[in-house]
Amino acid sequence: MATNRGLRRVLVPATAVIVVVALLGVCMWSLQRSLVYLPARGDVPSAASVLDGAGDVRLRTSDGLDLDAWLVPARGADRDTAVLVANGNAGDRSVRAPLARALAEEGFTVLLFDYRGYGGNPGLPSEEGLAADARAASDLLVARGHPPERTIYFGESLGTGVATTLAAERPPAALLLRSPFTSLADLGAHHYPFLPVRALLWDRYPVLDTIGRIDRPATVVFGPQDRIVPPLQSAAVAAAAARLFERVEVPDAGHNDPALTHGPEVVAATVRLADHAL
Repeated sequence: MATNRGLRRVLVPATAVIVVVALLGVCMWSLQRSLVYLPARGDVPSAASVLDGAGDVRLRTSDGLDLDAWLVPARGADRDTAVLVANGNAGDRSVRAPLARALAEEGFTVLLFDYRGYGGNPGLPSEEGLAADARAASDLLVARGHPPERTIYFGESLGTGVATTLAAERPPAALLLRSPFTSLADLGAHHYPFLPVRALLWDRYPVLDTIGRIDRPATVVFGPQDRIVPPLQSAAVAAAAARLFERVEVPDAGHNDPALTHGPEVVAATVRLADHAL
């Protein structure tokens, strides 16, 4: 009898753990996109009210969505080169205004756009949807005289998955990846090691697999204090790049630190990459 009671004491906690993990798995499966995609709430200001000379433009996706964006003209010496910025998973285009300003001052035309479901745009975000949004952004730049071969794709965090997918389809002049992860599944498994993330995820963003197929110069920038994307994953992406131009570690920088989002080292790395590729 004592043995049976002891066995029950062991089995009840074990069963409870299994039930809790199963419930967490169900919640993650059903709510996963609300955990991955974090658009800011509220209105986005006009481009000109934030960036001198910038204009509001609209992108048209292949599945019929109209997306709002900002086109920021080059200031000073025009390089005749555009930078297409693929945002991370949070905020909206206004958050990237300091980056656009810094790049425009270096002579780049910059396109800031919000994905579907972000910045007041219609639709719901997904990997397939964001890929269509990036193609629409590329289409607008082509219409404004900036074909892919005169464009640098600048992907940040989640946007590194968007940018590498676009680069595999429409090769750019060069590719800059800021804080890339190896894949969304790898990143999810890092943050939720107790859940079967790889089996649950709908969206994958296989950056590591894709970067090796892109025959264009690539720079990878990351911070050693990043607590969102493990620096080892960013370093692995750099090692896998088919044509790595430069690997840049921004000292003491975390994922959302200004030094890493739009600091001088990030801007200088973009300039060096453009000078090399064009």
